[in-house]
Amino acid sequence: MWVLKTAIFLQILYGFCFLGLHSQTPKQYDFVVEETQYTRLCSNKSILTVNGEFPGPTISAYKNDTIYVNVYNKGKHNITIHWHGVKMPSYPWSDGPEYITQCPIKPGEKFRQKVIFSTEEGTLWWHAHSDWSRATVHGAIIIYPQEDKAFPFPKPHAEVPIIFGEWWKNDVWEVFTEFQTSGGSPNSSDAITINGQPGDMYPCSKSGTFKLNVDYGKTYLLRIVNAAMNLILFFSISKHKLKVVGADGCYTKPLIRDYIAISPGQTIDALLCADQLPGQYYMAARAYSSSTAVLFDNTTTTAILHYNGIYPPIPRPSLPYLPYYNDTQAAFDFFGSLRGLPIKYPKTVPLNATAHIETTLSLNSFPCPNNDTQSCEGPNGTRFASSINNISFVSPSIDILEAYYYHINGVYSNDFPTFPPFLFNFTGEYLPLELLIPENGTKVIVLNFGTEVELVFQGTNLFGGIDHPMHLHGYSFHVIGYGFGNFDKDKDPLKYNLNDPPLLNTVVVPRNGWTTIRFKATNPGVWLMHCHLERHITWGMETVFIVKNGTGRNETLLPPPADMPPCRRII
Repeated sequence: MWVLKTAIFLQILYGFCFLGLHSQTPKQYDFVVEETQYTRLCSNKSILTVNGEFPGPTISAYKNDTIYVNVYNKGKHNITIHWHGVKMPSYPWSDGPEYITQCPIKPGEKFRQKVIFSTEEGTLWWHAHSDWSRATVHGAIIIYPQEDKAFPFPKPHAEVPIIFGEWWKNDVWEVFTEFQTSGGSPNSSDAITINGQPGDMYPCSKSGTFKLNVDYGKTYLLRIVNAAMNLILFFSISKHKLKVVGADGCYTKPLIRDYIAISPGQTIDALLCADQLPGQYYMAARAYSSSTAVLFDNTTTTAILHYNGIYPPIPRPSLPYLPYYNDTQAAFDFFGSLRGLPIKYPKTVPLNATAHIETTLSLNSFPCPNNDTQSCEGPNGTRFASSINNISFVSPSIDILEAYYYHINGVYSNDFPTFPPFLFNFTGEYLPLELLIPENGTKVIVLNFGTEVELVFQGTNLFGGIDHPMHLHGYSFHVIGYGFGNFDKDKDPLKYNLNDPPLLNTVVVPRNGWTTIRFKATNPGVWLMHCHLERHITWGMETVFIVKNGTGRNETLLPPPADMPPCRRII
């Protein structure tokens, strides 16, 4: 009897989480969104955090789990939280994008978010999805295999989140409001961070540099998240190789590389073997940007890989190899090398796409109000905008999910064009002037349940063009092809990879190039699609898919929770 009582006590103590046991009671987290004082780059400022942490707390779950997160907004501004890459089957109510699936949680109020995991396994992340709050409100999500399953690779000795971010000396809210007011580009960040720390290369930062302590001969699973606002990054570890085994919450074929490229929104699972001469080695990251016309943070952030033990003193660690900032070949050599893992995920690529959608991704501009070009800092005295198929998205005042569910008219229209309104040389030097100014609109794409979708993202050279990391909520998709120049509907599909494409939720569309994805619309609800460069979504590079209900079991949009935040804008 005493042994039985002891066993029961230990089960309760450890919460059935990491001992191979699984609680029948859903795990719960409390997220308190609040202002917290932080010191970086020789100065102190107040930042928005969850539970006082930057980055925020890590969430863990098993595959197919459901958890609850109680979000309390004790900050000064509206907030929403998005569970990036979590499909939330039939339950977009907790997905989080502001005025898409919910209205914001106002200061002083709360929202109990139900987070439903399904096929995801590996590393994802969560972040704020209102204005620029995600600069400091973000954290990792770890989804473990079900307890009777194992990783499709040898079990690592330890797991370590590596979260990239950006740091501004000024208040992020001021950075956001300033470029929205001026119509120009936002100020570049002052530092890139690894786990909240800028690293040795920045002033007043050496003592706080993140350090990863390892034992010689052991293997470590790095759960890498790019939470940066506007930077695609190269990342490498001096004299060590990385074995990529997963991306965006899905396993991939093992890929051994000296460096990785990772865009905002993406996650990478990579194995690190501590097999070098014991000592200290730099881990480093810096930006990749294909456009010389775009100002960006060109600094380098570092962390230290430190071997445990006693060994002779060594000089300052050397920096690892990182491709040059505009090395497009290096970036897409990595992106294009990712492959799916059919052993773990049987072949599910839609082969009979019935919905063909082609979208242009463009930077645009609007005339300055009242023709006062002196007050607008965009190109030639205009205001920057961005668009998909020349539609610059306008955020409504009632969230689209509520309008769809309750049949509220006038919030959105379902006439988003599924083909570019004009055909021209999208990547040419000379472009039609009428495309510089997009159309404003709150337009969506409606799909019948079960539709097999092929979607081509086509970059354009308007205002020079740039790479676009495109993210789709509620789905993972197969990346079946990409290329440079204009998409050729007759030739390029012949080169599609329909055998082992990676299954991602965020994909980088190359500057002046194209990317094709496929997915099957089997998750009913309202799902946002947008560029994950934060300035681009601010300017309007987003649209929405509405997937209708099916007829079978588990094919119907579930009802909303009782505590959905009400729709009333507060500045």
